[in-house]
Amino acid sequence: MMSDALLSGRASAGGSQMKSVVILISGRGSNLQALLDAKLPGRVAAVISDRAEALGLALAQARGVATAVLDHRRYASREAFDAALADEIAAHGADLVVLAGFMRILGDDFVRRFAGRLLNIHPSLLPLFPGLKPHAQALAAGVKIHGCTVHFVTPALDAGPIVIQAAVPVHGDDDENELAARVLVQEHRIYPLAVRWFLEDRLCLTPEGRVALADEGPPASPLIAPVAA
Repeated sequence: MMSDALLSGRASAGGSQMKSVVILISGRGSNLQALLDAKLPGRVAAVISDRAEALGLALAQARGVATAVLDHRRYASREAFDAALADEIAAHGADLVVLAGFMRILGDDFVRRFAGRLLNIHPSLLPLFPGLKPHAQALAAGVKIHGCTVHFVTPALDAGPIVIQAAVPVHGDDDENELAARVLVQEHRIYPLAVRWFLEDRLCLTPEGRVALADEGPPASPLIAPVAA
């Protein structure tokens, strides 16, 4: 179980010292762009991809952010790749590691090394629809509300403590692409918020293993779907 200290930015013992973030990507980098646009109270030290062709690398370079590519095919095993990736992250002094469309499943040793400092966003309202094709899972289940979740990464897939969620209605004529696009808008809203809260030391873990937010505001109005005329 993660401790309160881990969730409050253990790595930056200097208190007021600006924390460093390393972002991992595999593709176009839409969540990366949302994070870079958010003017977070920290420094994006590097963007690392497992694919040289990832479009997000050019975006990072255009913003003056250091980039690196670690092609998993060049490593003899997943463990060797994970170790090299962890060392690259550590070389940038990361206080927080953010998975932004990173398509590699990370091994338990890697996850434990960055416990309490590793965030992911998943396009469903966890614990519903973990793993692959969450939008297809949601449509098949016939849910009326879908969404996205930012959570701390633990060895169990998509099962770490939840930081923030956003919900959207599911329309009767939705396909996967339409639903995914609606959810993505909310991903771009809540991921920068979660990262900001970490960098501001506003996240802590309750005795029950849930993430709590310091100075949390009043709850938003409920979302009801579908709405009868």
